[in-house]
Amino acid sequence: MIDVLVVDDQVLIRAGLVAMIKATPGLSAVGEAASGEEAVALAARVRPDVILMDIRMPGLSGIAATEQILQEADGDPPKVLILTTFDLDEYVYAALRAGASGFLLKDTSPERLFAAITAIAGGDMLFTPSVVRRLIEAHVASSTPGTVAPDLAVLTGRELDVLRLVARGLSNAEIAGELFLSEATVKTHLNRLMSKLSLSSRAQAVVVAYETGLVTPGAARS
Repeated sequence: MIDVLVVDDQVLIRAGLVAMIKATPGLSAVGEAASGEEAVALAARVRPDVILMDIRMPGLSGIAATEQILQEADGDPPKVLILTTFDLDEYVYAALRAGASGFLLKDTSPERLFAAITAIAGGDMLFTPSVVRRLIEAHVASSTPGTVAPDLAVLTGRELDVLRLVARGLSNAEIAGELFLSEATVKTHLNRLMSKLSLSSRAQAVVVAYETGLVTPGAARS
């Protein structure tokens, strides 16, 4: 069973999402919040597997709430799926940096939404590599890439290899093939590098790889 927390300041949307989740096998609605502040407090109390997070809310925004929830999570952090009516690159990029695991518009179908909840609960990133690449390159292309940031100095050579390939959009299975490792070993390296860099999502790892200059615009897989 996947426990889901619904966060939206519009009561009808929030109630509709909760009702659909309750009616879907394998999903459980464990709470609802009308603001970012409520979301932070409730997430700490009910410890959901997935949070459906609105972006634009009075007070604490969905992006800020996501960042705070993931930073304060005790144990495995929840996966955050951003839901919004605004298809703007700046919001997607902010969601990536905050550690969200996915981004969907509110006009998506219920089937697509439930599939997305299941996917990110299982550890997938619901940003296609092409979208991630386009967003990050747009933000860093005008800046001169710096040297590897001090934070990356804590990584082993193999962990840096894995991070580069993650930033290129490769799956764990594809990385295993590139590096002649088992998929389990790749997952271990990825978990270790994310722990060392205090990252909570694969998306954040991609952002770090670009913003530190480990991967430069145009170097990712087409």
